[in-house]
Amino acid sequence: NNVFSDKENPLPHMLPDPASFQKECRHLGISADSHIVVYDNTGVYMSPRVWWMFKVMGHKNVSVLNGGMPLWVKKGLPVEAFKIRKYKKGDFLANFNPKAVSKAEHVLENIQSERALVMDARSAGRFKGTEPEPRAGLPSGHIPKSVNLPFTEVLHEGKFKPREKLKEIFKSLNPENNPVIFTCGSGVTACILYLANELAGKIEKSVFDGSWTEWVHHKDHPIHREPEKK
Repeated sequence: NNVFSDKENPLPHMLPDPASFQKECRHLGISADSHIVVYDNTGVYMSPRVWWMFKVMGHKNVSVLNGGMPLWVKKGLPVEAFKIRKYKKGDFLANFNPKAVSKAEHVLENIQSERALVMDARSAGRFKGTEPEPRAGLPSGHIPKSVNLPFTEVLHEGKFKPREKLKEIFKSLNPENNPVIFTCGSGVTACILYLANELAGKIEKSVFDGSWTEWVHHKDHPIHREPEKK
């Protein structure tokens, strides 16, 4: 949120430009040959977003620690107190991959073309329009012709479900293995689905970076809601 995002964009934590990303990576001592292991303090939540950002920027040698810090601590593995460190400047090179990112205009066009399947990682209530969005002022509902797969469905106790189970989940929603555009509230949990799908098998896919927050920012974008049950 503080460094690796586009501060000029009014939308939350959008991708920074490649030059800025490269500069900040070098500042952290990250180099072109670095193997990066990403983890977070909840198990699997923000770490797939960071993993995806490195993939977008062309860095192949990046992993997510499945289970994150909670499982690490539970297993009694070593930890240390926070230390301020100075790093030798790295030589990280950003090589932007536009195919891994979808923009609002791509998603809008896809409603008609249906070239890709749009898969939404938000809760069923938010997707259906029966529960409010956590961000004040945003309507709930979903992009027309999209399908819902809450990100919690690919996780179990803070870890990704086994590969075979993930294959079953995605096959049930996308039997033809069509290209997929993953979306969510603001581009974070969509990356959980993106990584889960990567574990399940290699297909063409991208993340709608601005996701629902950007979609409803455009007042002319259509919103679908489930009809209320009588």
